[in-house]
Amino acid sequence: MNKFHSLFLVLALMIISCKQTNETKKQELSRTEKIESILKNINPPEISKNELLITDFGGIGDSITDNKVAFDKALAISKEKNGGRIIVTPGVYIVNGPIHLLSNTTLDIQKGAKIIFGTNSKDYLPLVPTSWEGTFINNYSPLIYAYQAENIAIIGEGTIDGNGKDGFSLWYDQQKPAQELTRKMNHENTPLKDRNFGEGYYLRPQMIQFYECKNILIENVTIANSPFWCVHFLKSENITARKVKFNSHNKNNDGFDPEYSKNVLIENIEFDNADDNVAIKAGRDLEGRNTAMTSENIIIRNSRFKGLHGLVIGSEMSAGVQNVFVENCTYGGYCKRGIYLKSNPNRGGFIRNVYVNDVEFDTVLDAIFITSYYKGEGKGFETDINNINFENIKVKHAKLGGIIIQGFPTKKVNNVRMKNVKIDSCAGTALSLTNAENIVLNDVSVGTEITIPSSVK
Repeated sequence: MNKFHSLFLVLALMIISCKQTNETKKQELSRTEKIESILKNINPPEISKNELLITDFGGIGDSITDNKVAFDKALAISKEKNGGRIIVTPGVYIVNGPIHLLSNTTLDIQKGAKIIFGTNSKDYLPLVPTSWEGTFINNYSPLIYAYQAENIAIIGEGTIDGNGKDGFSLWYDQQKPAQELTRKMNHENTPLKDRNFGEGYYLRPQMIQFYECKNILIENVTIANSPFWCVHFLKSENITARKVKFNSHNKNNDGFDPEYSKNVLIENIEFDNADDNVAIKAGRDLEGRNTAMTSENIIIRNSRFKGLHGLVIGSEMSAGVQNVFVENCTYGGYCKRGIYLKSNPNRGGFIRNVYVNDVEFDTVLDAIFITSYYKGEGKGFETDINNINFENIKVKHAKLGGIIIQGFPTKKVNNVRMKNVKIDSCAGTALSLTNAENIVLNDVSVGTEITIPSSVK
């Protein structure tokens, strides 16, 4: 090789190296830049100017009259006019059956208005396509349901009451056979047309579900007394949830459950739930892996946690969860666990690129818990848990565990960074790391911080 060729080769390599370096720098966005990039893709739908007063369709808020027909009529007009804002004026409106929202429709539940759903399960038939704990099935309709719709909103300062305590929630102790059947159908890849539940199966419907929807807003309303999960975003995108209040204390009353969903903003929420405040999911086991639709680009900020757990990822997350940001949140009361990432070797998939910043809890059972052994079951499909970041976390007291990380021997939890994490006191185990690698702790203390060491006297 002559000198000219050698020089040419060196220059070419330098150009390639510089290009790769520049491309790497472009990819290495800061956390704030990543959030700003996600927010550009989240835009609430426009509210229709076509106002439809529910009282003009026979609606009566006297806490006695069934308003199902009135809502159906208003929805039909909204569809006919390609959009409408259904206004529910002050009063108590009984609705014996589901409200099925359509594209370009807003449900405006005004201050002083309350919708209470009836408790006769037959009113929620026929079966509709839905999902139950990470498995697609046909089941009772969710109380408020939107399927393959876009530009949908639920707004106003009123209340949606699922009447769960006196209705569907009573089924909890009878659901086990059907619950196990859904999982069997999942593992055996049973065709969806044969996954029919409903009468005799006792699987409770969700309170509000958006299924394969785009451009969603839920704002200001109070959500109470849900029969099952409160708000389920399923295979949906471009979602804004803000200034929502929860008051729901029945079994499995999660607040928000984004599943197979992306570009989600949850902000300024007052949680008060008997279960997870936010539980990010992405399908269960074989079906989740086959669906392969990641839950991603989810921002949770400026909210107050109160309930079983604050932020949860899993356990149904087999398609993978990534790009989750939790910022500037505090507590409104007790949480069993503050931050809980959970999977097991039945799931597969991944949990990666999680950022938790400026979050505070009072008393918890465990402050930060990351586990690949949820319920101690499963084999063959370990989850990749990688690039998890905590900064500026404060917890007053942990009754059992401070920081727990449990990986799997063949798939260790990897690349966890903690900076300025303070747990003032811990009655149990301060730090427990199993099958974990590349764990970086910077300015972390559990219990009274040790400062200047004592000297020999």
